[in-house]
Amino acid sequence: MSGLIEGLPDPVALRCLARVPFYLYPKLELVSHSWRAAIRSPELFKAREEVGSSEELLCVCASDPENLWQMYDPLRDLWITLPVLPSKIRHLAHFGVVSTSGKLFVLGGGSDDVDPSTGDQDGSFATDEVWSYDPIMHRWTQRASMILPRAMFACCVLNGKIIVAGGFTSCRKSISQAEMYDPEKDIWIPIQDLHRTHNSACTGLVIGGKMHVLHKGMSTVQVLDNVASGWTAEDYGWLQGPMAVVQGALYVMSHGLIFKQEKEVRKVAISASEFRRRIGFAMAGIRDEIFVIGGLIGPDRFNWDIKPVSDVDILTIGGDRPTWRQAAPMTKCGGTIFGCTELRI
Repeated sequence: MSGLIEGLPDPVALRCLARVPFYLYPKLELVSHSWRAAIRSPELFKAREEVGSSEELLCVCASDPENLWQMYDPLRDLWITLPVLPSKIRHLAHFGVVSTSGKLFVLGGGSDDVDPSTGDQDGSFATDEVWSYDPIMHRWTQRASMILPRAMFACCVLNGKIIVAGGFTSCRKSISQAEMYDPEKDIWIPIQDLHRTHNSACTGLVIGGKMHVLHKGMSTVQVLDNVASGWTAEDYGWLQGPMAVVQGALYVMSHGLIFKQEKEVRKVAISASEFRRRIGFAMAGIRDEIFVIGGLIGPDRFNWDIKPVSDVDILTIGGDRPTWRQAAPMTKCGGTIFGCTELRI
């Protein structure tokens, strides 16, 4: 990585390259071997943070086609297709997905092709597999497996560590165990169990620097402030429905409306009646915006067809009045969204 730009020391040249938008990196790699080495170096990721050029991208995986992820660049309204996730499990679903240190992590889950009589498919209802995707190197890497296989579980990042909790090891067995992953050391360690499993799927959110575990159909929220102090149980009475955290605040879509939810207090942010027939979509927050992505248009009394969609609708929360707009639809994926998370790079 020497002589990147004539007349400039390499550290200065690297900071210049760090200001180039991420979507152009494949073209920069074609300039020379030294530029390719620079683009793929860990130093570039650090330089992007130092010069304030980090970008927030949205990573999405849908039901069709199987195990394919795309990244969305909201500043340029552009979709980037990733290499297929090389898991042996076909139609991987019900997994956990987070990002940290500039990498995407896909954890656990199982096959979406389920035998209705047993709930299992090829013994892959739940897996302990962990994969990371490096957007600079353009490749997936298998990481240390979780201590327990699990699907439909809560998964979040706290202080750079990945926390997983709850979920199912089989179609009939829910678990309360939780564990923590250190991406730098590539190791898992057990942490304090959840108080209850509630025998239902759960999801995780980070609000105010704390992990919140929500079980489907339950009002009780289990909260983790730090690993040493363990979990506490709170009954916030939150609405059920798709959720997104925007600028530290929780937004929930329910009954054709989007609510801003603060513990036991909620207020209507805006109507979302156009999504009443749309199911299986994802909601995610980046900056001051909520993204509603993909899903299915369900049947009604006049039309029994189910239509997969690739649409992306964006709600801008900032300002005096929230406003909707449409973004470029996914170019390769469509249908039910299996995973969605922000990736900062």
